[in-house]
Amino acid sequence: MSHGAFAGSRAAGWAACLTAADEAVRDGVWQTLAALMPDVRPGERRESVRFNFPYLVRLTMVSDEDGSPRGSPVVVVGRQISEGGLGFYHPKPLPARRVIVTFDADGESVSLMIELLWCRSTQQGWYESGGRFLARVPNPESSPFQPPA
Repeated sequence: MSHGAFAGSRAAGWAACLTAADEAVRDGVWQTLAALMPDVRPGERRESVRFNFPYLVRLTMVSDEDGSPRGSPVVVVGRQISEGGLGFYHPKPLPARRVIVTFDADGESVSLMIELLWCRSTQQGWYESGGRFLARVPNPESSPFQPPA
């Protein structure tokens, strides 16, 4: 689903500044939202529009050296999602600043590279982290994986 059909006049000017990578990320987010939350429809585009996102997603740590996946994916619990990023809960500290998040929806997967920007502990002993989407990438669980340029 392309989100371009939803662009209003105000958003159309902003959308003209997006790169192809930004468009791919936005399409991936809206594809996931449309599959998991069919009642959600894009409205006026504001940078900080967030949606509650109580779904399990997989995180794959990424090497700082070459951007390649490392280790097995871990399952985390989504908190909120926007076109710009994702917030989520996890039981242990994460050993990487960049991760690939993979959403499964309607039999398809969407994988996005995230730069983690913050982390805090919760009263229940878990952690809450968040970051911004950098690029849409191939599913790191498929072989062979090519990191984004």
